[in-house]
Amino acid sequence: MLKIRLQRIGRKNEPAFRLVITESKNGPQSGKFLEILGSYTVKSDVVSIKKDRVLHWIANGAQISDTAYNMLVKQGIVEGRAKNVLSRKSPTVARKELKKK
Repeated sequence: MLKIRLQRIGRKNEPAFRLVITESKNGPQSGKFLEILGSYTVKSDVVSIKKDRVLHWIANGAQISDTAYNMLVKQGIVEGRAKNVLSRKSPTVARKELKKK
């Protein structure tokens, strides 16, 4: 299955990301991808995305990671609501409540 996701590039304390299409089994740091679809520089907040190529891959069945989906919604490439990208684990319990048990 193909997946559109972010791949971190850049130096330490200077994060930058590529938007890439890759096989879902490849790790995000493997460096293996089919095509670079865009980039995002965090410090200067610059986003550049190839809209036509993103829509092409989505039409061919590529899935989108939640963070990449939120970025595409913000840029107006994909319509919809932003997804929650926080942990899906159970909510944390305060230490006081743990001691009471």
